[in-house]
Amino acid sequence: MKFAICNEIFQNWKFDDIVPFVAQVGYEGIEIAPFTAAKSVTDVPTSERRRWRELAQQHNLAITGIHWVLAQTEGLHLTHPDPQIRARTSDYFGHLVDFCADLGGKTVVLGSPKQRSLISGVSLEQADDFAFSVLQPAVRKAQDRGVIICFEPLGPAETDFINTATQAISFVDRFSSPHCQIILDVKAMSTESKPIPQIIHESRGRFAYFHANDKNMKGPGFGEIDFTPIAKALRANNYDGWVSVEVFDFTEGPERIAKESLDYLRRTFQP
Repeated sequence: MKFAICNEIFQNWKFDDIVPFVAQVGYEGIEIAPFTAAKSVTDVPTSERRRWRELAQQHNLAITGIHWVLAQTEGLHLTHPDPQIRARTSDYFGHLVDFCADLGGKTVVLGSPKQRSLISGVSLEQADDFAFSVLQPAVRKAQDRGVIICFEPLGPAETDFINTATQAISFVDRFSSPHCQIILDVKAMSTESKPIPQIIHESRGRFAYFHANDKNMKGPGFGEIDFTPIAKALRANNYDGWVSVEVFDFTEGPERIAKESLDYLRRTFQP
């Protein structure tokens, strides 16, 4: 397994400063929140995408993919009853796949709870159908561009659409494509009734990415969740992908978060 970190923790840092720091700390990858580049990925020119990709390559750092993909966008929603809004959202997901691939990334993490939660009058069954129709063209494009769209189950405090790994697997099964899978996130899994290692075991072969954080919104090792059984479960299920640090509480500052999270993961993930 390889360790990465999400770039949005480096608030007010330029990408040119984030990359060498992350590499120097010892991470092998960096995960990009598109809103740190522009409000819409369509506003990021090909030249800038190339520059970011080449900068990461110069520091032997992989851009693993993108997340928070609908954050700060306007007029987009995955399960909206308005077909025009769904059409715009579907079109934008195609742009997101291209943005990810242009950066050299392989994973589009679909969390974005506000832009998928149920609109009044829409049932879960309708929402499921709406989301499927929105994402279907993007999944086809993901296959063409070598990208995986990973749907993220999130806790009920964040959204009322797909809260468990089991629900997420059921949804992505509709696409019948290896380019649409799920992501497992420690903070989100901590809201389920099952132990986290059990969720990992039951999701074997169905998740293509992993977020490391604590249920207190901080980095791994900054809260009460013990990652030792989590690491053991990942190894037992032959997961050899990215483990990416995603943090929502930046109190400790990016330098301490980055360094201590990686130190903790290295200790707990040792076989």
